[in-house]
Amino acid sequence: MNIHPQIEKVLERKAGQILSLAKRIHANPEIGFEERKACRWQVELLKKWNFRVQCPFVGVSTAYKAIRGKSKPVFCFMAEYDALPKIGHACGHNLICSAAIGAGVALAEVLQKEKITGSVVVMGTPAEESKGGKVIMVKRGALRGIDAVIMAHPGAKTSPDAGSNAICRYDVTFKGKAAHAAGDPPEGYSALDAVILFFQGINAWRQFLPESSRVHGIILEGGVMPNIIPEQASCRFYLRSPDDAYLVKMSNRFKQIAAGAAMMTGTKFKISPALEAYKARLPNKYLNEAYLEAARQLGMNPVIPEHPERGSSDFGDVSQKVPGAHVYFDIAGKKRDLPAHSIAFREAAGSEYGLQQMLRAANAMAQVGYRYFTDADFQRKVHEEFKRQMGKR
Repeated sequence: MNIHPQIEKVLERKAGQILSLAKRIHANPEIGFEERKACRWQVELLKKWNFRVQCPFVGVSTAYKAIRGKSKPVFCFMAEYDALPKIGHACGHNLICSAAIGAGVALAEVLQKEKITGSVVVMGTPAEESKGGKVIMVKRGALRGIDAVIMAHPGAKTSPDAGSNAICRYDVTFKGKAAHAAGDPPEGYSALDAVILFFQGINAWRQFLPESSRVHGIILEGGVMPNIIPEQASCRFYLRSPDDAYLVKMSNRFKQIAAGAAMMTGTKFKISPALEAYKARLPNKYLNEAYLEAARQLGMNPVIPEHPERGSSDFGDVSQKVPGAHVYFDIAGKKRDLPAHSIAFREAAGSEYGLQQMLRAANAMAQVGYRYFTDADFQRKVHEEFKRQMGKR
């Protein structure tokens, strides 16, 4: 694959506006489903660049779909722009949406100039951070008519999509009986004891889980006063696995451990889903390879991850609906230990190096999109690989 020079020229002309967008969103962080400014600024820019925009989209007020072109195929660049509570853009979503918009306008203008058939979509997806904006949007038909999707996430390295874990999240509440802890303890049943035994049961279970799976939790409520036997206590747990089917087995075992803790303490328990569940991410081999090739040619020095991500993303639900890749671009520079969801990551997401890398990622994604429109064999392989992946499941 040869780098198309006209894509880079469009990005050079638009760079000032793209960088301004990234900086404004970084300076004005908004949490999931409250990204009103970020959404408005993106929509205004896309309309200025002759995209037809639906906003709200699929009933989500801070989601949008922007399209240029009127025919098939349809290639989509996906945008995220929610921030984290208290620490702002410590996951760099200000760069994700800016890269998507940059890639979208660069590819759309080149296709129009060269009279290549097809449509380019930029899709704004709010609330990735635990609230599952994409899950909700997929359920409501947001991907109808979309043929393939790519998005680029900042990180410590430039790399392809290695996949990620599915996740389900539960709140567990135990109900006991209150009594005076010193004066009349035989009358009480401690919900806090149930929570503690539940954690011990989870810890004993961990050694029997595959290395790729994860279980982690916190206590949400543990009682009121030391001299009152806690009548109610609760906790929240996240369960993760790269295999959606195995995650179901994990959930069943999790519920059995909760039942055991309740039985041992004479309490009752209730398990409720907490937040949206995400499916495992299925990276498309050929979209990945095309991004890697473009990134190498653009001097982004990509590397291959040693193993799939242990974290989770609502892009998993996208990747099981259409061919997709959730690729990465380096914003760390020489700081290879840059952890996500940290103050250091937030600063990197607003740095000059991070902003320039975002433009390179936009270029690389647009190159992948151009190849999808112009290389029939590549397009066929993308879809055959998706059918093979879904057939295995």
